[in-house]
Amino acid sequence: MSFFKKLKNRLTRSSDKLSDGLDAIVEETAEGAAPAAEAPKAELPKADASPGLISRVLGGAGPGAVKRELDDEMLEQLEELLISADMGVDTALRVTANMAEGRFGKKLSTQEIKDLLAQEVARIMEPVARPMPLYAKKPQVVLVVGVNGAGKTTTIGKLASQFRAAGKSVVIAAGDTFRAAAVEQLQVWGERAGVPVLTAPEGSDPASLAFDAMVKAEADGADLLLIDTAGRLQNRQDLMEELAKIVRVIRKKDETAPHNTLLVLDATTGQNALNQVETFQKLADVSGLVMTKLDGTARGGVLVALADKFGLPIHAIGVGEQIDDLDAFDPEDFAKALTGAEDIK
Repeated sequence: MSFFKKLKNRLTRSSDKLSDGLDAIVEETAEGAAPAAEAPKAELPKADASPGLISRVLGGAGPGAVKRELDDEMLEQLEELLISADMGVDTALRVTANMAEGRFGKKLSTQEIKDLLAQEVARIMEPVARPMPLYAKKPQVVLVVGVNGAGKTTTIGKLASQFRAAGKSVVIAAGDTFRAAAVEQLQVWGERAGVPVLTAPEGSDPASLAFDAMVKAEADGADLLLIDTAGRLQNRQDLMEELAKIVRVIRKKDETAPHNTLLVLDATTGQNALNQVETFQKLADVSGLVMTKLDGTARGGVLVALADKFGLPIHAIGVGEQIDDLDAFDPEDFAKALTGAEDIK
């Protein structure tokens, strides 16, 4: 199965929320309600609501499709729907304004709105869709940060396995020395991928482990060194000092390291992901994002908000636990899967 098909199949909680909401908005007038200017606001359905009957019978587009005039009332409802999908207020306003440009007063079907929405989402996402850059420098040091539970450890394992399969030599440093479970999980991935995992006793200094890992990676001629880190945001000062010390120590070996700092985010946290980006930008020089757990949330719109607000490269997205459930971010595929669009012009 291609990653796009997997994404489309597993992003249903987010896409259903938008699809059902659009059905409700368009059918509000079409099913005999008062004209849009006088009609009460449509109540947005819950994420698990079933698609509207008229849309199922007539289809989302084509000459027989239900259509509604794009007016101020409809735009306001579209804004509320996008905000409920965690796209954020500023992004929702910008997206709907662009959708309305040149189309205000025209009648649109649900499918036509989906296609317009996908077009706007893809436009926002295209500039940030960039794979993690690979350099000639050996070892290329990749510092991976994020709160506990975001999928940091699993992401490191998947990246290591994928880079190894692509012919790259990889070393992992289990730098979250305060969580035995994280170390054990990385060791499992390391065995699976044939990648060495450097560990230290629980509670050891992560910076010392990172330095030893650089020595090991350099001696092995490794292409990549992936360093896991702790994610205890409840005490930001400790985390700040720990990350600063790791960077300071590894720069004794290579003054240009780390060459990448990846922030792993959990899609199920919704708008809280924006706060995490702001926090980690202060703690570390974040160079790119990885979004996990898009299959388990109706808040997939948060990725659009992140791209719109921060403009940081999105290197990969995850939709499950298997190794091939993490892949490079494709803006058009994501936009179509999120909105249920058929085409992006």
